[in-house]
Amino acid sequence: MNGSKELFLKYLGQTSPYPLALEVIRAEGCYLYDPSGKKYLDLISGFSVNNLGHSNPRIIEAIRNQAGLYLHTMVYGELIQSPQIKYARELVNNLPDSLNQVFFVNSGSEAVEGALKLAKRFTGKHEIVCFRNAYHGSTHGALSVMGNEMYKNVFRPLLPSIKILEFNSLSALESISTSTAGVIIEPIQAEAGILTAESNFFKALLNRCREVGALLIFDEIQTGFGRTGTLFAFEQTGIIPDILLLAKALGGGMPLGAFIASSDIMSYLTHDPALGHITTFGGHPVCCAAGLASLEIILEQKLFLRANQLEQLIRKNLRHSSILEIRGKGLLLAAKLDSESRVTRFFDLCLKNGLLFDYFLFCKDSIRITPPLIMTNEEALGMCKLIAETLDQTGA
Repeated sequence: MNGSKELFLKYLGQTSPYPLALEVIRAEGCYLYDPSGKKYLDLISGFSVNNLGHSNPRIIEAIRNQAGLYLHTMVYGELIQSPQIKYARELVNNLPDSLNQVFFVNSGSEAVEGALKLAKRFTGKHEIVCFRNAYHGSTHGALSVMGNEMYKNVFRPLLPSIKILEFNSLSALESISTSTAGVIIEPIQAEAGILTAESNFFKALLNRCREVGALLIFDEIQTGFGRTGTLFAFEQTGIIPDILLLAKALGGGMPLGAFIASSDIMSYLTHDPALGHITTFGGHPVCCAAGLASLEIILEQKLFLRANQLEQLIRKNLRHSSILEIRGKGLLLAAKLDSESRVTRFFDLCLKNGLLFDYFLFCKDSIRITPPLIMTNEEALGMCKLIAETLDQTGA
């Protein structure tokens, strides 16, 4: 065991008994580098954080410029800070009119927590509806709306009045009732293995929410910022949610989350009681500066269209006898293999072969393919070749 790994295991709280434990000393573009200089192709983009890859010079410049002016000044919402205003305005300018006010937080889980509170406060109701195999984060409220029992049971009791429905089931929507404050859903279920729903499902879901007076919350924490072929995945559903959740790529590589709603809905957090939701570091000025630079690049270079082009290239060139299907949209893809054991063998070979890969939480028979949106055609073809070669080494 080398010194760095020993210290890593000794001093840092661990999330599992088997961390990847890859030491990274530098990252650039679509690659990470270890102390020996070996490079690893990033198949996961920090779980859809690094849509622009690593070490983008324009984002780094934005970080440096803002850090030279001021860092944290005051609890969120009290002082006028230019980076927050500029970024919120740019986000709103690229959203429908009804999504016109941004509440910045630190992470996706915090965005979920804020949205659940807002739905309850606005409607005066208590029930929250979520979906089987959904993932919305690991804090107590976010864990409560996770649609998988394995990660929840040992932490019970969780939030009461949670109802879990089947994803993409029209008949299940009848369970949304007049007691429902909000329905939280991913437009594409990421940790379930990149599962999409029919467009009529989302339209029926919105109609049902309107019938019973519930708010519809779209969790775009993994799908946002061009990853699925449009700037936001809800654009492909034909509906507009009441509350939009963003994080991961929102910060351009820095920690940032947000929930976005109409000013009317958002105003319910300002009174009875005041300070209905607060955060110390939410909307950190350096994070907002980085996020704004990232969004500007995505828009200028139309990287959401690039995601569609790369999807087609990957579907055409990623071929192997063990791949049964490729699911997803844009660069949020999953390749289903012929067995769970092959996924495990693939995982065991990845670092040796220069691939950075990790599992889906709720789907054991598929591999995650979510590289940065800046990937070149040559890099994408090389990735397809390297994945196929690694699958060759997994045996029969």
